[in-house]
Amino acid sequence: MLTQDVSQELKDVLEQLDLEGKKPTVAMVKARLSTPIPIPALVSVIRSWKNTQHVPKVEVTSPKDSDSDKIKQLEQQVANLTQRLTMLEEKLSRFQ
Repeated sequence: MLTQDVSQELKDVLEQLDLEGKKPTVAMVKARLSTPIPIPALVSVIRSWKNTQHVPKVEVTSPKDSDSDKIKQLEQQVANLTQRLTMLEEKLSRFQ
């Protein structure tokens, strides 16, 4: 499964909140992120930031393919398998 490092995005958001003079909360940080991050991870990051001004490395799973992408992949796979089956049937009919 592919992952995406979001540490820099989190650091940027936390630094921006700090520049605005705001104490980061889960809601504030989550609202400013472009990538969804699980709440427990956000809590840990905010706690670390408040204590040490450091953002630990955070990776989340990359966004999954959309349903339409999955359908296209499956349709292509079915077309390939149908073509292979047709070829095998033609070869088999030559031997009968």
